[in-house]
Parts: sequence; structure tokens; C-alpha cells
Amino acid sequence: MEFNVSSADLLKGLTDVSKAIPAKTTLPILENFLFALDGGRLQITASDQELTLRTSIEVQNPGDNDSIAVPSRQMIELLKTLPDQPVTIKTTGEGSFECIWANGNSTLPYFPAADYPEIKGAGEDAARASFPASVLSEGIGYTVYATADEEMRPVMNGILFDMEPGTTTMVATDAQKLIAYTTREAKVDEKSSFILHKKAAVVLRAAIDKRDDEVSVVFDSNMVEFRFGDGIMICRLIVGKFPDYRRVIPQNNSNILKIDRLQLLNAVRRVSVCANRASNHIKFELRPGQLEITAQDLGFALAAYEKIACEYNGDELGIGFKSPHILDMLGNMESATVVMKFADARRAALIVPSEEEDESGKICGILMPIMIS
Repeated sequence: MEFNVSSADLLKGLTDVSKAIPAKTTLPILENFLFALDGGRLQITASDQELTLRTSIEVQNPGDNDSIAVPSRQMIELLKTLPDQPVTIKTTGEGSFECIWANGNSTLPYFPAADYPEIKGAGEDAARASFPASVLSEGIGYTVYATADEEMRPVMNGILFDMEPGTTTMVATDAQKLIAYTTREAKVDEKSSFILHKKAAVVLRAAIDKRDDEVSVVFDSNMVEFRFGDGIMICRLIVGKFPDYRRVIPQNNSNILKIDRLQLLNAVRRVSVCANRASNHIKFELRPGQLEITAQDLGFALAAYEKIACEYNGDELGIGFKSPHILDMLGNMESATVVMKFADARRAALIVPSEEEDESGKICGILMPIMIS
């Protein structure tokens, strides 16, 4: 193998896929990047066998097509120390290769590409969809924080993609809160769904965050492939039945609070300082025109309350929540005004952007109450 390449281009390609290099592994070959030279393109692959990232970069003066596995840590650390300049990569003998730059070179070991695990994507029966990159990135950003860390219920550790022609909904829940993001911009041929693990979702979002093109999605019951520009992400799906989120979305709640999102967010932050650290309980006392938020920790003689003027139509109501859940939900919305809808103190509250906001109808949050004295 031999080729010339810009050191900056090579470093960017390695960095783009490096998130798939495992921190610990029982298979040492996975600590390497797989280089595959194909004409004037170098394909770079990294994988932990659950998540695979692949990209390709243009190279000059390529030799014969060949593949080798090269050490990831040393390659990235070396290229980070070089100013942008042409470098030559070439194998020199059995088991070693050189990286040559303007006034120096290094010799590093390589390993046979045959030792690298075969990367399998979706099967022949795969379904297909496509998303604008900005929409897919936004949907992950709105939902991924609501995923859980559940060993017994792994389906809660990912984002459900519930797709049908005309409407796609991305849903995440940890059983205490639920977020649903709905878009009509995805292209789907038939009703289908899959659950993407939150780790893969975070990596995918970072990869497509600033892109303005389409992301192609190919998936079957076990694997999914996301293709964007020169990049590919292949990962294993979470297999299982996601909770029926439509059944838990409360309907026809008669008690309605409309309030400035940042005002409510900051008030909850201030009051929750005095909440019990184990429970994080706070209480909303609602009456027409006013919301009072209270918290206390009797063990440390702490207490706080704040009154906020608001639009509230409904019965006088006292309802408790865990403050981190409210902070998460409000902090991950972008609308100026939110609407909270309540049935009573025992049933879930619905949180949505106000009808005047562009996000209205796109974001829906559900927050379970807690019993407080």
C-alpha cells in the first residue's frame, strides 16, 4: 500500500470515525483503524462491533489496492503534531509501514486486514427512509436526554423511530418523562419502526449536526445504516417492544398553564436548591393568574418558594414533580412560551410549546407527578 495525502485531511477522516474505537476490548484488532485503498480513495473504518463508523478521503499517487489495520492512538497523536502538509503512507515490509512528511518519518506496525471483523449491515429485506440531516439532528437533540439506563428494559435506553408515510415520530422515555418529536419531512415508503441506542444516536448527531444534505437510512430487524456524504454509520439496533407512547399522552386536560419558558426554568432552578437532595421534590400550587413553586428539606431546615404571574385557567391545583425532570424538559425546548396541561394531581402533565410557536405540534413532553404532602 502506498499513497500521498494531506495530513489535515487524513486527521479529519480519522477523527470523524474515532468515536467507534472501543476504550476497552477483548479483541485487540479493534484498537486499529482499517485502511482500504481503492483507486484514488482511502476508506477508513473504526468499529467496536456494535457501532461502526466509516468515511473515505481522496488521496494522490495511489499504489495497488490493498487493506491494512493501523494503530489508532499513534496515528492520531502523530498527525495532531504535524502542520498541514503532504504525507506519504507506504508499507515497507512484513508488518510495518512508514508515515513520511517533509523533514521526517515514523515507522509503525500494521496488522492484516483479514484479522479485522467483517462488518455486516442491513440485510436484503431492509426497509428504507431518508431524513434531512438538520431534521434528524434536531429530533435526536430533542429526545435523547429522555432515554433511560435500564438493564432490565433495554428498549428504554434508545430512541424509537416510529415511521409511516407522511409522519415520523421519534420518542424517548425513562418512565418518569417522555418526549415525542414529530416531523413530516422524512421520506418513508411504508409503516415501519426501529429503536436506536442512545450512544449511537449521540454519535450520529455529532456526525451530521452541521450538514445540510439528506441522510439515507437502511434498516432491518437487527441493523441500521445511516449514509451521509462520504460517511456511513452502521450499528446494532435494540430489539424489543417499545411502550405504546400514544396511550400515555393525556387528552382533554382541563387545567391549562401558559408561561414564559425561561422564567419558569429559572424559578425551578432557584427553588430546587432547597429541595431534598435525595428526592428532588418540588411542588406547584396553581390558581388563576399565579403559580407558586415551593421546595423544602426538613432535615437541613431548608425551604424556598417563588410566586410567578402567569396565565392559568382551571381549578386550584397542587401537584409535585422531580425538579431534574422539569429542568431537563424545559432546558431542551427552544420555544419562548410553554403550555402545561393538567388533569389532576395524580395524572401525567403534558408540556408543549404554545400554539403561537413554530414548534407547536412538533414537540410533546409528558411528565409524571409525584405524591407530596
